[in-house]
Amino acid sequence: MDHLELNGKKFYYEEIAAYSFRNSIPINGYEAKVLEFCRNWLNGQQEFVVHTSGSTGPPKNITLTRTQMEASARRTIAFLQLQAGDRVLVSLNVEAISGMMMVVRGLVADLHLTIIEPIGNPLAFSKPEQPFDFISLVPYQLQTIISESPAKKLILDMAKAILVGGAPVTSELAEAVKTVKAPVYHSYGMTETVSHIALRRLNGPEPELFYKAFPDIKLSLDERGCLTIKGDITNNQTIVTNDLVTLHDAHTFEWLGRADNTINTGGYKVQLEKVEVALAQILIKLNIGCRSFVTAVPEVKLGSKLVAVLEGKTLPEEIENNIKKELAHFLHKYELPKQYLYTKNFKSTASGKTDKAATLQQLQQQ
Repeated sequence: MDHLELNGKKFYYEEIAAYSFRNSIPINGYEAKVLEFCRNWLNGQQEFVVHTSGSTGPPKNITLTRTQMEASARRTIAFLQLQAGDRVLVSLNVEAISGMMMVVRGLVADLHLTIIEPIGNPLAFSKPEQPFDFISLVPYQLQTIISESPAKKLILDMAKAILVGGAPVTSELAEAVKTVKAPVYHSYGMTETVSHIALRRLNGPEPELFYKAFPDIKLSLDERGCLTIKGDITNNQTIVTNDLVTLHDAHTFEWLGRADNTINTGGYKVQLEKVEVALAQILIKLNIGCRSFVTAVPEVKLGSKLVAVLEGKTLPEEIENNIKKELAHFLHKYELPKQYLYTKNFKSTASGKTDKAATLQQLQQQ
């Protein structure tokens, strides 16, 4: 391909490399960031600074090499059997590793890149007669497309592959994607591993419960039971994550939650992700269509108490009591949220994840 499309504007790679369009095509701030990255890549830049999300510790800037990024891109291209000219939709933040690597895959494999600023429904303005072969989304985007734009589902069905990452997949979404004809994969990875190193298929005849790492990725556990990763995408350095997993074999693992999301309440250790999954399943069972998460706040008697945060209007007391009763069938009493809070809209990070800290701050200001 000799060009990409960015927010409906066509930019030729030759002019991007020379940055010769700057006086002829008006661009906004996001477009400038996309084009600057593309220009640096096309001109052979060898190192790129990317901000991490905190998977291996406090968020920080790290430097990734072009060799690492190309290795990661080629691995995904080969696995998904993408070919030159395939149409790709990118509606992820290109300053984060997810969006950045979608662009790199397009440049490495000569794919037809269609890039739009991240929005809740990236297919809102797409037409079935112009389908995409490869689409990458965060869970919230895919959920929005399926629930709010059923007419756009045909575009999903016609794709070669759909990649979902950046956040856990809710039980509701896991059920919804089973109706999508195209293969839908949930990815596991982080900035330090230059995007995903493992995938699990969410639909098809046999949806997968566990992630399968690419063959040349070496996995192991540290003393906490957290995953460690080594391969060419890490410059053969061992990356120690904060993700608690069960290794089923050398390349297959089950994600249990984050070590830093384990809290102590009343002397009991509670894994927040376990409670979040149970809550999400109960909300689906009771036909309550809202997002939720679980957090902990200081409490004198217990040390920390669990709090469930739900998006939307405050539920009637009767319904909230039904949620509590249902949860009691699945969780230990110390795993049950002690309080339910509500906020109109969750805050999101630049990569599309629920920003729990910002949402809690918003709650305090209500």
